[in-house]
Amino acid sequence: MLRSTIAFVTCVTAATAFGQTPPSDAQVAAYQGLHKAAHEGNVAGIEATVSSGADVNAQDNAGRTPAHVAAFASQDAALAALADAGADLNLLEYQLYDVVTIAAVANDPDLVKLAIELGNRPDLTTSIYDGTALIAAAHLGHHEVVGILIDAGAPLDHVNNLEWTALIEAVILSNGGPDHVTTVKHLVDAGADQTIGDRYGVTPLQHAKTLGYAEIAALLEAVAN
Repeated sequence: MLRSTIAFVTCVTAATAFGQTPPSDAQVAAYQGLHKAAHEGNVAGIEATVSSGADVNAQDNAGRTPAHVAAFASQDAALAALADAGADLNLLEYQLYDVVTIAAVANDPDLVKLAIELGNRPDLTTSIYDGTALIAAAHLGHHEVVGILIDAGAPLDHVNNLEWTALIEAVILSNGGPDHVTTVKHLVDAGADQTIGDRYGVTPLQHAKTLGYAEIAALLEAVAN
């Protein structure tokens, strides 16, 4: 079963490299109105355009609202202005990402906090993998973001359509380094259920031992015993 899991992980790791797609240079150059102002962080432009009757949740050809564009450009003030004007931060673009998940993947803790404060739910199911922002951040070892999402009430044990939890992803998609070690610590300290195995029944601890991630295995064993 471990051999089957490793082969599956190799395929998925290659596929997940093509997750989020920020606006291309050509798309940015073509932006007008709120999308342009959001990308540039132009708060005055946002306020003026909204006052003229623009749809604050209008989508570009990839389903991105101005809020998504602000998130991809890490424009905190623009995001706040859009939310103040009524933008729905829980909307998903065509690749099924919300603002929080975009910020989580970008490892932007300040933007993650802000989006949650502005009403973006941390428990949304996002991405083609039916995951969450927490799973995305755990996969990448973005431990500060993981801590923020846990504190905000993100579901610890959500299982995506790959049959992986945040804890499983933090082990099998990691390199065993300090960022993923801290990520695993956040998850186990918060009470993540390490008895949930992958589609083959292999647990996070078994994966950590097989991969030679001694520090992660030690963390998991300390909680299990």
